[in-house]
Amino acid sequence: MQVLVDADACPAVIKDILFRAAKREEMMVTLVANQFLRTPPSPFVRSIQVPSGFDVADARVVEMVEAGDLVITADIPLAAAVIEKGGRALDPRGSWFTSENIKERLSVRDMMDQLRAAGIETGGPAPFSPRDSKVFAGELDRFLARQRKSPR
Repeated sequence: MQVLVDADACPAVIKDILFRAAKREEMMVTLVANQFLRTPPSPFVRSIQVPSGFDVADARVVEMVEAGDLVITADIPLAAAVIEKGGRALDPRGSWFTSENIKERLSVRDMMDQLRAAGIETGGPAPFSPRDSKVFAGELDRFLARQRKSPR
């Protein structure tokens, strides 16, 4: 299992949590972004810089993901593609995208896009908080614990 990170918009605190988990679990964490990313020196952490462009990083993540991999992303269409390939998708705020909830999330996203296109102010997500990073860390730890218990 590898962890892939849609890293362009991923909060630094989440990357730090992932870097520590990579070292502790000796698992590969790959950050994919269209900009240069500084990563700690580690055999378990790497970054891939893709060309700029709409969804180029997302396409690379989808290309790389395999069944059983974990992808960290807040991008709902990317999460849907990951789930379709048998991967798991976790939002940086600690919320899981699942086959049971992805269609509803896509519908809500599309509805909000339509409202914004019509000129309606919809607001955005709440600012990222310390509580969000704590929830993420807890979900990641539970997931990794389950991975350790399951036969590889």
